[in-house]
Amino acid sequence: MIHTLAVANYRSLMELVIPVGQLTLITGANGSGKSNLYRALRLLSDTASGGVVSALAREGGLDRTFWAGPETLSKRMKSGEVPVQGGPRQKRSRLRLGFSGDTLSYSVSLGLPTGGASLFALDPEIKREVIWSGDFFRPAAALVDRDGPVVRSRHDRQWQVIEQHLAVYDSMLSELADPNAAPEIMSMRQLVGSWRFYDHFRTDSGAVTRTPQLGTRTNVLHHDGRDVAAALQTIIEVGDHEALADAIEDAFPGARVEIDVQQDNRFGLQFFQHGLLRPLSSAELSDGTLRYLLWVAALLSPRPPPLMVLNEPETSLHPDLLPALARLITRAATVSQVWVVSHAPALIDALADEPACECVHLQKTLGATTVEGQRDLDKPAWYWPDNV
Repeated sequence: MIHTLAVANYRSLMELVIPVGQLTLITGANGSGKSNLYRALRLLSDTASGGVVSALAREGGLDRTFWAGPETLSKRMKSGEVPVQGGPRQKRSRLRLGFSGDTLSYSVSLGLPTGGASLFALDPEIKREVIWSGDFFRPAAALVDRDGPVVRSRHDRQWQVIEQHLAVYDSMLSELADPNAAPEIMSMRQLVGSWRFYDHFRTDSGAVTRTPQLGTRTNVLHHDGRDVAAALQTIIEVGDHEALADAIEDAFPGARVEIDVQQDNRFGLQFFQHGLLRPLSSAELSDGTLRYLLWVAALLSPRPPPLMVLNEPETSLHPDLLPALARLITRAATVSQVWVVSHAPALIDALADEPACECVHLQKTLGATTVEGQRDLDKPAWYWPDNV
């Protein structure tokens, strides 16, 4: 379980440290930084899979993701006594991401290349990676430390070099896999790589979710929902089929879903609704109905991940469906850590009433994302490894 998420120098997230609960609800006005926080968490996941460089390239390059304001915001600037102004930077520009967990914690620092004749001079480099034990970083708690191309692992209070030539654009999580030299790297890669992200499912007329797809056993719904029929059938056969039936009944009283298997083994949806003489196919369903079924398939996964992140799950859903979705999310949070980014009042109110819910309301202060009501002493304890 993750307890703290920390982000520094990423878009509007100048320096943000937030608590994370079993169920975490991120809210705030448009432009407050909810999407930036979601993308920062995705970048952490991309690090484990080796995709962080390409992910930053899709955002316009690392230099375009840096915090665009002054290096520090003084109290006088925040109070309006003096105008917001910058000066020569005193520290190196680094995008830093990190989290603390039950047993292991991790942080990564990315920066631009310094010198060299490569045409890839704007590709980000991984400057520092550290895995440690405990809630916040202390040198004595470090277990694995990557500084540039060199990776060291602690054994019996002694440091041992396990890699000297790691490419600066590769993460140690994606490249090193020695269970004897550094089992912490394998554990961290497995943890971060198993996080699941669901953004906006496409449900337009040309969406892949509306056409039958080749059916194979599907314990984990694809991020675009293309295998929704196979995922629902997997829940029926090896998952909690009663929870599936209850979730559909909760949203659509008297309705049920069956899977239609065509001759070429393509699976399609059949949605039976009270009062209709024939079932509706996925091509005939409304956007809201199909999207709700997609969330059912994702949240009732027979193989629940350690962390599931839902970005604006209320999209295209009628407000009447949001209480049922909230109950579905709450149930999922009993077996996974669930993170929800939302601005729908009905969903927010329903989730905020849950005792296990950690509510984080974001706001903007002089362009920087902050947590409403969070004072310095309210922040979780967090210290970054030295900037290199």
